Amino acid sequence: MDAFYASVEQLDNPELRGKPVAVGGSSKRGVVSAASYEARKFGIRSAMSSVIALQNCPELIFVKSNFKRYHEVSDQIRKIFHEYTDLVEPLSLDEAYLDVTENKKGNPSATLIAEEIRKKIKEKTGLNASAGISINKFIAKIASDINKPNGQKTVTPDEVLDFLENLEIKKFYGVGKVTVKKMYRLGIFTGKDLKQKSKEFLEEHFSKSGHYYYHVVRGEHRSEVKPSRTRKSLAAERTFSENITSEIFMLERLENIAEEVERRLKKSKVAAKTITLKIKYSDFTLQTRSKTLPLYISSKELILENVKELLFQESMKNSVRLLGISLSNLNNEKGKTPKKKSVSVQLQFDF
Repeated sequence: MDAFYASVEQLDNPELRGKPVAVGGSSKRGVVSAASYEARKFGIRSAMSSVIALQNCPELIFVKSNFKRYHEVSDQIRKIFHEYTDLVEPLSLDEAYLDVTENKKGNPSATLIAEEIRKKIKEKTGLNASAGISINKFIAKIASDINKPNGQKTVTPDEVLDFLENLEIKKFYGVGKVTVKKMYRLGIFTGKDLKQKSKEFLEEHFSKSGHYYYHVVRGEHRSEVKPSRTRKSLAAERTFSENITSEIFMLERLENIAEEVERRLKKSKVAAKTITLKIKYSDFTLQTRSKTLPLYISSKELILENVKELLFQESMKNSVRLLGISLSNLNNEKGKTPKKKSVSVQLQFDF
């Protein structure tokens, strides 16, 4: 989906259409969750500080997130996907992989299927979608960004190698900003540059990721579309309007966060053994403290009891601007809870 959260807000409020809109909080501690295409022209992106966003675009309109509405629209879109195939792997509320090799419509053209789906989404929701079509998930993901917004790109089997060789390395899915800088230092600027490096060279400089880079630049990515993705972790966090210096106040906030985590655990029908406390200080340094328990837990009381222990494990270095709790080592992994259905949940954060 194109600028999904912001587009939903513009759809529901005609006064926002054609204007720079950011979903998130406008306070000095606020963060942009999503930006409309009008806002993106000013360099505004998700995860950007609201203060910086307003400096870039003083006319920027902030709208509070409405995840209940986003879920509602997302459900409508996924129903359309399932009209074509049951091999749908959601990545988030606004994105999914579809395997249409064999589809319910008997249509041999993935390109035409993508066009139909985008048209139906527009008719059903009033929103624009973009698509990437190719031989595997990696290339389809990259292709989906080529003709955004409201477009699509097909990379046929005989075009794959040329497409990847001519692609800027920063556009490779899975190559982040830090890795891009490292690749630049190594003289890797395009897919062609990457392809010229040996597997040994890439593994030496990028460890296990080097193996991944070696194969994807050759069009090799064997990850299947998996309709049921097992959740590995679950978390919630809060950024505060004012820095907190007292552990007593921190415990009050952590109790609320633990309650939210408990709600999400119950909704996902899982429990966890590993608990992690996330602390971001006023100087933006980040610290995590973890412990693994002998038994699975899912109640707020047990979560909070262990978080307290982690909180007082050592003294605070500075005042705190953010606290978070995450649970991992869940009992939905293979062999831990046989015959139990895995449920995926889109986490919601307050900005």
